[in-house]
Amino acid sequence: MKKFFLSLLCLGFVITSCNNDDDTVIEEEVIETPEEEVIVDIEVQNFFWQTLNLYYFWQGDVPDLADDRFDTQIAYEDYLTENSDPVDLLENKLLFSEDRFTFFSDDYTELVNSSAGVSKSNGLQFGLGRISGTDEVFGFVEYIVKNSNASGQDIKRGDLFIGVDGQTLFSNRENPADNNLDLLFGDNDTYALNMAEIVDGGISPSDRKVTLTKSEGLVEDPIHVSNVITSGDKKIGYLMYNQFVSGSENALNAVFADFVAQGVNDLVLDLRYNPGGRGSTAAVLASLIKGTNTSDLLYKTVYNAKLQAEFGSSTENYFVSTTGTFDGNSDAPLNTLNLNRVYTIAAEGSASASELVMVGLAPYIDVVHIGGTTVGKNQGSVLFVDDPEGGNVYDAERVENINPNVQWGLQPIISQVENSAGFTDYVDGLVPDIELDEDITNLGVLGNENEPLLARAIQEITGVSGKSNFEVLIPANVVSSSKLYNPRNTVLLLNNSVPVSKIPLTEKK
Repeated sequence: MKKFFLSLLCLGFVITSCNNDDDTVIEEEVIETPEEEVIVDIEVQNFFWQTLNLYYFWQGDVPDLADDRFDTQIAYEDYLTENSDPVDLLENKLLFSEDRFTFFSDDYTELVNSSAGVSKSNGLQFGLGRISGTDEVFGFVEYIVKNSNASGQDIKRGDLFIGVDGQTLFSNRENPADNNLDLLFGDNDTYALNMAEIVDGGISPSDRKVTLTKSEGLVEDPIHVSNVITSGDKKIGYLMYNQFVSGSENALNAVFADFVAQGVNDLVLDLRYNPGGRGSTAAVLASLIKGTNTSDLLYKTVYNAKLQAEFGSSTENYFVSTTGTFDGNSDAPLNTLNLNRVYTIAAEGSASASELVMVGLAPYIDVVHIGGTTVGKNQGSVLFVDDPEGGNVYDAERVENINPNVQWGLQPIISQVENSAGFTDYVDGLVPDIELDEDITNLGVLGNENEPLLARAIQEITGVSGKSNFEVLIPANVVSSSKLYNPRNTVLLLNNSVPVSKIPLTEKK
């Protein structure tokens, strides 16, 4: 859609003046000249408005998205024309004030790749904490992605850094020196980390530098660690799962097949660095833990009034018995453990689908939460593109139908989730049963029985303490991380089809 209009014309007029010498009248005629026609492109604005008016969870709370906001098509187009900056329109007029998680990109393929675990990255996953009493921040390495640039460098879990390319890191939006986002997440594909170390109980700079380079198309295996730990008569399965990626269900099923074969009777599910992902994958993981009774409700999705009227019972999401067929999965029967208790490690890096697994399991089995308070994302989203005939819902098989003039992707919140007991109020995060921060002086090795959070879970399982205490000398106090800085990572991606054929996207009359 484009809006065309003519600017005001210059008015023709005659200037009359007198020459004092001979009283001769001189007339100067100014010729009427139309200004050049101006074309205002409002296709992106139209895509945003049409999508949010139909699907947005808070559509009824945003006045400019009301169904009766515009009486005519002309009034609608005038509104879009007046809001010539589509990002400004979206952020300042169309999004609800309490919305923390809607995001967008001018290239929808970035969002497609992100949900599949594909990114431009050097493979360094890190947390950022604030140095006590200052605006300075430090970074600590959480883990290294396999087969990445960082995996070939002299850097590992537990290493600390306090600067980039010689500049000390700051984090305070009111401080002009705030630079951590630009230095760590900016356009500089190659940078040198200024490393640090613990000296006399504090963080001090070292002379060491580590140079890293981001590359396109890095694919992270979401199954970071899986193993079986024997402690007394207990066989404890351990799984660190770092993103709910569609297509990883077969691999998850294989992990649980190994757990079953080894006689695992307790499970530690580590989601501390898992910001979320696909809801259907969450259903598979929950079913691998609890069981495959497909009549048991895992969670419900609640939509805005227009969508809810169309969905009805299809908003219910049950436990499953197979891996499904999404993204190449084989629809194989699940190798479930049929547990009545699971020990989850979750903290400030755990969001969305991670929280959904915990909340969804809670009415059926005992979920013991070890770690810290989670993000608090009880909402779901879907990727939309400018494809009106397809209801603007992204479909990999309809990419040829996407408007070539609008390659934007919009991922708005379209639903709120609740478990089978009706629990949905965890916007402030899930509070742990056993609180234990990560200690940057002793992060440990992931999957090793002496890693502090895993050791605490094992103690809870066996009743035997393998450590004298769990004192935390310097808590991480995470203010951000390589995953949490961008809201597109903390997503619950819904597989529900939306009723696009019943509520077509149409222009105003």
